[in-house]
Amino acid sequence: MSRLNIKKGDTVKVIAGKDKGAEGKIISVNAAEQRVIVEGVNRVKKHEKVVNSGSGNTGGIVTTEAPIHVSNVMLVEGDGVTRVGFRKDEATKTRADGSTYTVQRSVRVSRKTGKEI
Repeated sequence: MSRLNIKKGDTVKVIAGKDKGAEGKIISVNAAEQRVIVEGVNRVKKHEKVVNSGSGNTGGIVTTEAPIHVSNVMLVEGDGVTRVGFRKDEATKTRADGSTYTVQRSVRVSRKTGKEI
């Protein structure tokens, strides 16, 4: 399983495909298949069956978002899009007994501005 540069909740812009240019928020991420579901992008119609279990499913044709490949989206920062990089920062943590120690933590940074995302 590979590591993805974007997370759930990020705002992204579609850079390829039928919805090129559209922006939306990431609803879910499937890292194993390298696919993301973006709000309002790649909408498809699904035919749902009526289930008579009293769950309230009335069935019919439902419009929903389908997954798109992560290479077809870019992270939005400010007015434009940017690539994502990683930087190691020093952080201080405290143990239960009160002593402190330093650790390396990886943070996402914008390749365009160098600011932490």
